Amino acid sequence: MEKSNSKWKWLAPLGLSLVGLGFSFTGEAIILKMQGEVWYQWVAMGTLGLVIFNSGLSVFGDAVVRRTKAEWEEKQHNDS
Repeated sequence: MEKSNSKWKWLAPLGLSLVGLGFSFTGEAIILKMQGEVWYQWVAMGTLGLVIFNSGLSVFGDAVVRRTKAEWEEKQHNDS
């Protein structure tokens, strides 16, 4: 339980931070496109932003799964 709880404590904030960073990169790509920059600059920035955003969702999802498993195992242990 303690190991899963420890991982939750750093995976959840990391995942949420990556989601925010991904949104920021994607927003910057939108600004670049609106300013008429060459296509490969905003496409690369937008792609990077979406990769980071999706990575953040994955990391946060893993944290939630670990936390849920740990709580379920603790409940099972307490019930027996």
